[in-house]
Amino acid sequence: MANNFFSSTKGVVLAGLVIGLGAAVLQKLGNPANMGLCVACFGRDVSGGLGLHRAEAAQYVRPEFFSLVLGAFLAAILSKEFRPRQGSNPLIRFFLGAVVGVGALIFLGCPWRALLRLAGGDGNAILGLLGLLVGVLIGSAFIRRNFTLGTSQNSNWGYGLAFVVFAFGLLILRLAYPPLDGQPKNELLFYSLQEPGSLRAPLWASLGLALVIGFLGQRSRFCSIGAIQNVVLFRQFHLLFGVIAFVLAALAANLIFGQFHPGFAKQPIAHTLHFWNFLGLLIVGFGSALAGGCPGRQLFLAGEGDADAGVFILGMLGGLAMAHNFGLASSGAGLGPNGAAAGVLSVVTILVIALLGLRKKA
Repeated sequence: MANNFFSSTKGVVLAGLVIGLGAAVLQKLGNPANMGLCVACFGRDVSGGLGLHRAEAAQYVRPEFFSLVLGAFLAAILSKEFRPRQGSNPLIRFFLGAVVGVGALIFLGCPWRALLRLAGGDGNAILGLLGLLVGVLIGSAFIRRNFTLGTSQNSNWGYGLAFVVFAFGLLILRLAYPPLDGQPKNELLFYSLQEPGSLRAPLWASLGLALVIGFLGQRSRFCSIGAIQNVVLFRQFHLLFGVIAFVLAALAANLIFGQFHPGFAKQPIAHTLHFWNFLGLLIVGFGSALAGGCPGRQLFLAGEGDADAGVFILGMLGGLAMAHNFGLASSGAGLGPNGAAAGVLSVVTILVIALLGLRKKA
């Protein structure tokens, strides 16, 4: 009965409402503005917290990132849906994750943050979401032409648990090495002393809300990319209703909390370069469509034993770190010094992967 509910339109709408509301609440409790819950931004902070890049404003092992995985793992175990699997072109998935990470930092956010920026009044998100739509449409066109990354194989529990253990390890590190007052680094981890990395909701709230969201996300198959793909490929709308619920819940909460500030200029952690907002999320949409889900969905899949999704996330963490190390990431001031070249190269990379992945129909 519970399985039927979560797979229904009502179930995915409930998940969307909780994710949107939870993100707005996390912002109210201290997370960055219009960034209550962003997989790419939080992955960037995690990579910085581990010392993979040295952008001092983006270093914090955010509890939400690994708690989404652990919540999905708990849901998969309880529903007997934990199914270890791996082996579907892992290196290509790693590269897709890396370029998706770069595209996200050109825009400054993953699809979830684009929706949250829209719900917070940021008009620049409209350009990003249009790019996301175009990217998913292009990816869906390749899927219609029989693009595939191959079929993953069932694996043993140990391999299926690998990314869950990685997420649990991040939890242990965060608990064992907390931030020290006024110090950018403790014995092991880096902590930002300036925005946005220094803006943090209380640990208990970040852990608790993300665990719930991870649980519901796994059970409902919530996915911003899948919502568009299902409409385009199968004329199915239930995931789209979940995404709409996400935006409406975040918008309502932002209005109540005084977090809604409409306009294009001076939006938090955003720029007004419309073409690059468009292209950044086009890259994310195109790459995620080929990989089988948005960054949030990839975390849920990793929690249920999908090692290929875990490889995508590791690639994304690498791409996010590389974006800061090599001047590819945007900022509120505009595009990074090498951002334009990175954007073009990312599109070319995904297009080559898409063309090489075409298979002749039997």
